[in-house]
Amino acid sequence: LNLPQFVQLMETFVCEDIALPTVKRLIAFIKEEYKQTEEEKMEQLEKVHRFSHLAQRKLLLEALFEKWDINASGFLDLEEVDAVLSAFREGMEKEALRKAKKHLCSHYPQLSRVGKLSPKAFQTFLQLVASELTGDEDEAIDNLVEFLTTRVERSHMECLQSLTRRKWLHNIQQAAETSGASMEPVYKAVFKALSQDAETHGDNKKISAYIALLEENQLSPERGQTLLHYVACTTDDAPYVLNQILYRDMKGVSFAAVEEGKPLHVPRVHLHGNIHFWNYDRPVEERKGSLLVLPLHDARWRVFGILGLDTLQDQCEKTIFLTHEISFYQGVSHAFSKAYHHICTLENVLQMTLTALEWLYPRAPSIHTVTAYLVEPGKDKTWDYALCKMITTDNTGQKEIHSSPVLLRKENHLRDYLFKCVDSSEVIRTSVYGEYHIVVPLRDLSGQALGIFDISMGHYQKLPPLEHEDLQKMLKMAQAACSEILKMSLDETEPAYVLEAEHMANLRHAGILLFHRFMLQDLRECV
Repeated sequence: LNLPQFVQLMETFVCEDIALPTVKRLIAFIKEEYKQTEEEKMEQLEKVHRFSHLAQRKLLLEALFEKWDINASGFLDLEEVDAVLSAFREGMEKEALRKAKKHLCSHYPQLSRVGKLSPKAFQTFLQLVASELTGDEDEAIDNLVEFLTTRVERSHMECLQSLTRRKWLHNIQQAAETSGASMEPVYKAVFKALSQDAETHGDNKKISAYIALLEENQLSPERGQTLLHYVACTTDDAPYVLNQILYRDMKGVSFAAVEEGKPLHVPRVHLHGNIHFWNYDRPVEERKGSLLVLPLHDARWRVFGILGLDTLQDQCEKTIFLTHEISFYQGVSHAFSKAYHHICTLENVLQMTLTALEWLYPRAPSIHTVTAYLVEPGKDKTWDYALCKMITTDNTGQKEIHSSPVLLRKENHLRDYLFKCVDSSEVIRTSVYGEYHIVVPLRDLSGQALGIFDISMGHYQKLPPLEHEDLQKMLKMAQAACSEILKMSLDETEPAYVLEAEHMANLRHAGILLFHRFMLQDLRECV
């Protein structure tokens, strides 16, 4: 038990109306009776030491990755790392390196195709190499880190540039985590990062940027199975680009970037001959500049869209994108992909939640209202999280989707029970002004509260047995579906399907089907 869980256990045990002397006697009793053996103390100390050691190693490997990835692209080239490591211990450990690389490629199947190491894959690679070396594994990793650190030299200016760029990339992820499952703040953070970098590190280039998502072509299937839908762009380009559709039979290089899965750079668009210009108002003689199209990859390295940049608005001669800029823009596309899929995951959780509540309300009419909240990191550094109110349903079937009002603990003392549920990741029972509430956490894969259900029963202290049973079933299925959604967002292997409809489902509709999947599985087990 952590501290909030222990406090919650004690509060549940003593109830709300117990006298203070009784509480003091209970505390004295626990102090007297709770004894920790020497063996338990040593086990706890070893556990703390192990966690501390792993955390230090993780920070060390992250710092090493960032030193190598100087342009903040988000990836390292596997062959480059492999070539440098082949000189480790005067080239005597090539066999250990070969075995480690083989294990790595079996763990990350896409590596043999794309050859890019993410921070996680890089750490796994070094750990695999260390496990193949003779001697102490921790010492081997320390030696590998020291060896790789000495193989790259970075100037103060390079380090400063890298630090600035990583801050901008962090802002993209932060926008996703504090947006209330909305994409708009993410788009703004992406375009801000691109424009700031073009201004600061790109000779003050004036750029246009746009994001297009790959979608099934249901409008004109004879023009190709898929199309690119332009969902966001820089402000000046909105009248010409926003919500446009690029078909495969139209001019352009974007589909080539999609097919190849690699950045496509056109240094001089006026000499290319196959560029699609959205802004027809721009005279032909002014259609000069550079174009860069970056494919957007998901966790399994499948392309789901493109990030495009051009310098057609810039009248300067030197508007070609340089290598360090292209590398950083790849980092931006990677950061956007993580943010986009984070939002998709939250949308799926919310859709699943709505489906679960729609299933519940005709079966449990004694429940007055259920309000669902998402837990978000706090923007104010003095508060580590906030609650984002997302959905409210009642026993008449009415539902309200909220525009993400945020609740802070310091401003909501009467709703402190909601925050206690998040703190402990345990069920809370309480009454507020005579109205009884059960607050239930929706946990992530680590057991922490990702969201909560605030279930109001009005003046009923308990639900009728059958309604209580259905509530428990709904919560159990919702948690199972939530865990599956989170696994799908992290897993780099293909997911398993139970319902045939799941094969055809769009990523953004998985939550609805998953809840029904687990209900179906529960029914099968009962039969």
